[in-house]
Amino acid sequence: MLEVIQDPFLKKMNTIKHGFFTRSGGVSTGIYASLNCAYPSNDCPDNVCENRRRAMAQLGYSLESLITVRNRHSNIAVIADKPWLESQKPEADAIVTNLPNIVLGSDSADCPIILLADENTGVIGLAHAGWRGAKDGIIEATIEKMILLGSQMNRITAAISPCIAQCSYEVSFEFKNKFIQDTQDNEIYFIPSQKKEHFLFNLLSYVKDRLLILGLKSVSDQVAFDTYVDERFFSCRRAAHKGEPWFGGHLSCIAMTEYL
Repeated sequence: MLEVIQDPFLKKMNTIKHGFFTRSGGVSTGIYASLNCAYPSNDCPDNVCENRRRAMAQLGYSLESLITVRNRHSNIAVIADKPWLESQKPEADAIVTNLPNIVLGSDSADCPIILLADENTGVIGLAHAGWRGAKDGIIEATIEKMILLGSQMNRITAAISPCIAQCSYEVSFEFKNKFIQDTQDNEIYFIPSQKKEHFLFNLLSYVKDRLLILGLKSVSDQVAFDTYVDERFFSCRRAAHKGEPWFGGHLSCIAMTEYL
C-alpha cells in the first residue's frame, strides 16, 4: 500500500493537491524496494514508470500529468507553460507553473524538496534544495519565477519535505568553510561532531531560514522526518554507509486543481 504524507498547511488549501511519498507500495525490489521514483537510479525503468503511475493514481492524476526536471544541484528554475515528456525535461532544480492539473514532481534521497503554493493567484512551485542549490540561490530563483507569474511573497505557503537531519549529516571542515565564506552568520548551522575537524550540518534549518527571510505567508517543516534514520525513505548517505552500490528516490509533488 502506498503511503503519502501531507503537510497540514498545504492540506487546508482547497485547490491544491500534494504529497510526500514514502518508499512503500511500489514494484521495485532489492535496494530499490519498493516505490522508487528515480529514473537516474540503476533500477529497471519500467519499474520506475509503474511506481510513478501508482503515485499519480493515488493523487487522482494520470502519469502523463507529472512533469519533472533533470536535477543538477543548481540555482536554475524554469516555468512550465505546457506539459513536457520525460525525455524532454530540462536541466534545472525547480519548476513553477500557473496551469491547473499539471503535477510538479521531484525524487530525492536526503535533499529537501520545497513545495510552494499561492492559492490566491493560482501559482505553484517545487524546488529541489540540496546544499549546493540552496547555497547558490535555488529558493530565491523559484520565488522570482512565481512572482513573474503574478504571485506575491506574502501569499506563498512553503512546505519542506522529509530530508536528512543535523544529527545524521556529518561534514568536513572544508564543507563548513564554504558556508562561512558566504557569511559568518552561517556558523549557527554547524555543531562539532565526535570526529576531529568534522561537524554536523543543519540543512533543514538552513533551508527554512532562507525561506523565512523572504517574508512568505508561512513556512512549514511539520513533515521533515529524518530520511537517514527513518527507513520509510530512501537515503543517499545511508546507502553509502551500508556499502550499497546505488539508491532510489522517493517522490514529492504538488498540483493545482483549478483556479479560484
